[in-house]
Amino acid sequence: MKILIVGGAGYIGSHMVLLLRAQSHDVVVLDDLSSGQADAVPNDCLVTGNVGDAALLDRLFTGHRFDAVMHFASFIQVGESVEKPAKYYRNNLVNTIALLDAMVRHGVARFVFSSTAAIFGQPEYTPIDEAHPKQPINPYGRSKWMVEQVLQDYDGAYGLKSVCLRYFNAAGADPEGRIGENHNPESHLIPLLLQVASGRRESAQIFGRDYDTHDGTCIRDYIHIVDLCAAHALALRDLSAGGASAAYNLGNGSGFSVREVIESVRTVTGKPLHIVDGPRRAGDPARLVADAMLARRRLGWTPEYPDLSTIVAHAWNWERKVAGV
Repeated sequence: MKILIVGGAGYIGSHMVLLLRAQSHDVVVLDDLSSGQADAVPNDCLVTGNVGDAALLDRLFTGHRFDAVMHFASFIQVGESVEKPAKYYRNNLVNTIALLDAMVRHGVARFVFSSTAAIFGQPEYTPIDEAHPKQPINPYGRSKWMVEQVLQDYDGAYGLKSVCLRYFNAAGADPEGRIGENHNPESHLIPLLLQVASGRRESAQIFGRDYDTHDGTCIRDYIHIVDLCAAHALALRDLSAGGASAAYNLGNGSGFSVREVIESVRTVTGKPLHIVDGPRRAGDPARLVADAMLARRRLGWTPEYPDLSTIVAHAWNWERKVAGV
């Protein structure tokens, strides 16, 4: 198939490009490079531009006969979304609607959307399944939930079929070390710890040790980036076979505490880590763990790299390459 990947130069999008090209799909990447990296994707497939640019979208859809669109172009920083909600609603919601409108104009009716566990808000129970109430507590989560609702309406009105995939904690890197996580600034736990191990960062913080968990630190569900992308490919296959619109939670179904992640990084890298204590962050739940059985059952999805040590090892290989150690 020929697939447009918006935000394809970012962390998840670039790994998606690798997988789809390996599966012999024809890929075009649209990315404004505000957070993505041009060198993360092949030059022959990158178009630099904004997903909200209707004229650019019309040129792309006219010049290519896309079979489907995948969306990875959202801003993702929860704290920033509270401080700058307009930025998040404009990019995550308004620009996505511009993209959907272009799809409708040009008769492209398959869409895979990267959503988030943030649509659920503070969990009422764990593991979190698809039926869990949607009560996002920040503009980031609300912007994603709004898009999910827009997609329901576009299906009913225009027949645009979509699959929304709600991520918990994407982590790891390409097992062959070609690309990896490269956010600036970095906010995710595993790469922050690995930067300490490589010497690129002095220390990392634990935000609270008094949570109601077995060791007092927050528990999160980490999913390998390759497994995440595999779920997208399966979702695309399902839509291409005439599947109905759907939404799935993606995670390993077992959580790891902050302290367990720290110990895994110490073990994998063999490096000392300088860890400092910080206060709890507002809005951090004690546990965020996915119930991903629906994706396993309906899409036939089975994570290939469920072990935390493997996730950390692949991320460490990438960090050593970046740091030159």
